[in-house]
Amino acid sequence: MEPPALPRRVTIVDVAQHAQVSTTTVSKVLRNAYGASPAMRAKVQQAISELGYRPNAAARAMRGQTYTLGVMLPDLRNPFFPEILDGLTEALRGTEYQVLVGPGGCNDEQAESHVTDAMIDRGMDGMILIAPISSRSRLEHLANRVPTVIVGRHGHSAAYDTVSDDDLTGAALVVGHLAGLGHRRIAHIEHAETDPDRLVEMPNAIRADGYQRAMHAHGLASEIDIVSTTYTQEGGYVGARQLLARSRRPTAIFAGADIVAMGVLDAISEAGLLVPADISVAGYDNTTFAQLGQISLTSVDQAGRHIGAETARLLLDRIADRHRPSAQIKLSPTLVPRRTTAPPPE
Repeated sequence: MEPPALPRRVTIVDVAQHAQVSTTTVSKVLRNAYGASPAMRAKVQQAISELGYRPNAAARAMRGQTYTLGVMLPDLRNPFFPEILDGLTEALRGTEYQVLVGPGGCNDEQAESHVTDAMIDRGMDGMILIAPISSRSRLEHLANRVPTVIVGRHGHSAAYDTVSDDDLTGAALVVGHLAGLGHRRIAHIEHAETDPDRLVEMPNAIRADGYQRAMHAHGLASEIDIVSTTYTQEGGYVGARQLLARSRRPTAIFAGADIVAMGVLDAISEAGLLVPADISVAGYDNTTFAQLGQISLTSVDQAGRHIGAETARLLLDRIADRHRPSAQIKLSPTLVPRRTTAPPPE
């Protein structure tokens, strides 16, 4: 028995026949071009709705645009990245653009290159790369082919636009808050940066630098204690285990990201200690996880939705004008104190 035939894809010709207009009129309506009256537009839109017509992305690409934007995420498990996506999609609402997300692989430069190449091969009109680890030359190569906005990295380039948080200030806010509560033994869990060329650009490296600068500023240079793991829940757990094994364990831990703080809280609980009675914990990102009543994590709010909205604006501007000067946006973070931080134990 032969399998049933697949339904035929609705074409622009079908829409034109259903609306009793020319294919040229349908094309003008689809492109929002001049020359179709309001009445004609209404007839075409009704026909599109009734037939369930969807534009063919491949055909659009041949005409120059696919109206798709590729977003590379380094880690799908990090709860901060959906905040950026929410701001991005909200800003694009009402436009023809559709966002497609690709996982870049956690700290995997080869996987990141594979995803970005695939986005270019599939004719994306623009790309948004969140905290990419590729070299600057690689990023500039991509941006010279497709309009690109880099999120999180602090380096500037004439080839692409950037949106980032003031991570130096954010780290200083955390250390200042903990020092103000009376803590001296304040430790930090960072994401290990293996490429020295990225030290001046990656948010994790800048937060670690901000932590050290702030400890010096508060007269706590001798108490600087950094554990290098990864910006993952497992990285937070491993880092906290190392800190808890110290002969003089810290009274406060500054986790470089909320997802790191999740692992820190697990390790502290497993050790039979209490937060904040025994150890205070602060994160970074102010994710929905941090805001949960049972967690109530002190964190730095870097306004993920605002980052997403600014990224969308810059990318649409770049698509409209490939030759405009590059733009760099740096947002100011705020500290949100909650129940995981308190004065150190007596």
